[in-house]
Amino acid sequence: MVARALVLQEPRRLILEELPIPQIGEDDALLRVEACGLCGTDHEQYSGMLHPGYPFIPGHESVGVIEEIGSEASDRWGVSAGDRVAVEVFQSCGKCDMCMAGIYRRCVQHGVKDMYGFIPVSKEPALWGGYSQYQYLAPDSIVHRVPSNLDPVVATIFNPLGAGIRWGVTVPNVRKGAVVAVLGPGIRGLSACAALKEAGAAFVMITGKGARDRERLELSTRFGADLYVDVDHDDPAKELFKHTGGQADVVVDVTAKAPAALAQAISAVREGGTIVMAGTRGSADTPGFWPDMIVYKEIHIIGALGVDSVAYRSALDLLASGKYPFAELPRRTASLEGAAALIEVMGGLSIRDDAVNNDTSGDGSTIGDSTSGDGSTTDGNGGAVPVHGVILPWA
Repeated sequence: MVARALVLQEPRRLILEELPIPQIGEDDALLRVEACGLCGTDHEQYSGMLHPGYPFIPGHESVGVIEEIGSEASDRWGVSAGDRVAVEVFQSCGKCDMCMAGIYRRCVQHGVKDMYGFIPVSKEPALWGGYSQYQYLAPDSIVHRVPSNLDPVVATIFNPLGAGIRWGVTVPNVRKGAVVAVLGPGIRGLSACAALKEAGAAFVMITGKGARDRERLELSTRFGADLYVDVDHDDPAKELFKHTGGQADVVVDVTAKAPAALAQAISAVREGGTIVMAGTRGSADTPGFWPDMIVYKEIHIIGALGVDSVAYRSALDLLASGKYPFAELPRRTASLEGAAALIEVMGGLSIRDDAVNNDTSGDGSTIGDSTSGDGSTTDGNGGAVPVHGVILPWA
């Protein structure tokens, strides 16, 4: 018994391998991976920015069916063989001070070194990531049952939507009637818009940059945004003031590799307001950033890393409700053979359009290794890039 899996041997070198499927005991499980969503972290691993220096199976937005499970794990997780579940990226020992405090992303035993999609294949049983037909679920895994009406491809959004809920609402403690600016119109930015509207925000502005973000900005109104701004053409702080007569109570920065976003956040936030920094700069440069403004405006700046179980459960419920059109997001799916091309497309690295799919149906029905010809461009130089990418290991 073997599983076909992609091993990232080194940057930009994904190798398809067959790895043995482990025997399952009383306290662990085996997941048959139906779909694994792509995250910006996947691209950073692939490109080398976050490659750890050892071979591993990427993928940390896994949704699948429990193939086999031990009785102790079944009792603890509340799931059985045949149940569809979403797998959290972090593991939790449940016993250390951090886990007891609910901050299990900093678990003393696991933490970031034991995140799914980042564990070396040299650690048995090797199947630690979602770019595989099967994923091993260790005893300290955290899983959530997926609502029965939710397609597995759409269900992979549990991760970015969970981030939108935690980063956009929970961390800054957004209150009803708040004015909020979201920087970055990717899937986490759109998710934050929906989460903020669900929390009762009175006005939500979202920003993007240039032609690549145009379609995403236009989509944002369907996810709760009241205003979208292209920072190539307009000053977001001025536009926010024009429409609200003031500044933002909260700014949520989910941009990637956008060093100028911090200055934009500080300009847009009100005195005494809060900035949540969840996107990474990828650079020490911060154009336009004047540190004294933090003092003058008495700004609260909070870093946000990871998501918790409360947000994930809320995300799955919100997805299942169908209230927001997450199922209709422009997305591309790919088989294991097409994963590298899809990662490059999602990261804006390549003009390669082979081995990936255009799928806007949201039901996962269009799979395989050829384009559907819907006319979307992925040229890495300003062309539209799909909002959501998903690996289908059995395609």
